[in-house]
Amino acid sequence: MTASVTRRTVLGATAGAAALRVTGASAQVPALPKAPVVINIVDVAGNLALTQPAFQAYAKAKPNVVSKFNFTKAPAPELPGKIKAQQDANRVDIDLVLTGLDGLSAGIDQKLWVELLPKYASALPKLDDVLLPGAAKIQTLTKGQGIIVIYSPGGPIIEYAPERVKQVPTTAEELLAWTKANPNRFIYARPANSGPGREFMMGLPYILGDTDPKDPVKGWDKTWAYLKAIGENIEYYPTGTGSTMKELGEGSRDMLASMTGWDLNPRIIGVVPKNAAITTLKGFRWIMDAHFMCMPKGLSDDKVAVIIDLMTFMLQKEQQAVTYDQGYAYPGPAVKDVPLSMAPEESRKAIAEFGRPEYDKLIAEVPAELPLDPDKMVVAFRMWDEMIGAKKTK
Repeated sequence: MTASVTRRTVLGATAGAAALRVTGASAQVPALPKAPVVINIVDVAGNLALTQPAFQAYAKAKPNVVSKFNFTKAPAPELPGKIKAQQDANRVDIDLVLTGLDGLSAGIDQKLWVELLPKYASALPKLDDVLLPGAAKIQTLTKGQGIIVIYSPGGPIIEYAPERVKQVPTTAEELLAWTKANPNRFIYARPANSGPGREFMMGLPYILGDTDPKDPVKGWDKTWAYLKAIGENIEYYPTGTGSTMKELGEGSRDMLASMTGWDLNPRIIGVVPKNAAITTLKGFRWIMDAHFMCMPKGLSDDKVAVIIDLMTFMLQKEQQAVTYDQGYAYPGPAVKDVPLSMAPEESRKAIAEFGRPEYDKLIAEVPAELPLDPDKMVVAFRMWDEMIGAKKTK
């Protein structure tokens, strides 16, 4: 997930939930500490914009367990090296990491994370029972080394200024034709650092009917050809989504790639006009997005006990309701039966005013697909950088 214009580094219900049952030895969770401890949380996904009130609620509810939370934000690519160095020195001072699939997969690859499932399954909620179907499906990518905390169907969505776009594209072919007729008026950001850019790239293989949407090397011939063709009509690729939203709001672009949270939040905070409209392209599927909680190896028993208890707390319905926020990762909750009516009043008002009823219909009716596996995603980013963005990214 990539970030809110001001706060984050960007971030279907009908998809069948993949079973989360895993085999292996379980372990007894250590006892909670007899004296409160300080917990250090690092956020590499902009997740605290959604969850910080819930963490603070835990500290308020359990002052005998946690004396203080220290919150830090960092770029996802920098964190694995830092954790590895701490682990090598046997001085780990990062207790919990909030991350998207990028940081999660890097940590899995470098063997940084504690295996939470099945090791501590007895102390955590039964994820098969509590998660939304789409959230349960994307949880399977964690290899048991992360617990989902927020979920969004994602995108790709096409967002546009209705006063400037009179012929709204409804197919990929119509979008390409529109960009030819309106050069430099469509934009999306570099996929490696943009949720909407990533969703647009990963969504096109389904829209275009490519041979294998899960294989960017051998299965994306139509997608790469399309991205090259539409790139002829794009002035440049920003390195982050915020720039694209600013340009839409200022009027220097008329249309861009978006996703649910990036559509709602910039309109709520006033970067993009309220009347900005959305459309989807024929054949589109949701490409799911999520944030996860991961625990680095090397923590004391006291810290392990608190983190496991905290993860369980964060999946309670009352805490999940906080994640509606200002539409930041709409909807936000990863667990079932958390309606908007449970959200804080500020969130309810913002989403009532700026939300889109068509999202409920799209989420209910359009299938949701998992993102590329982490190793394939890295390959797709590299191919895009080399073939599409090399001369136009800034």
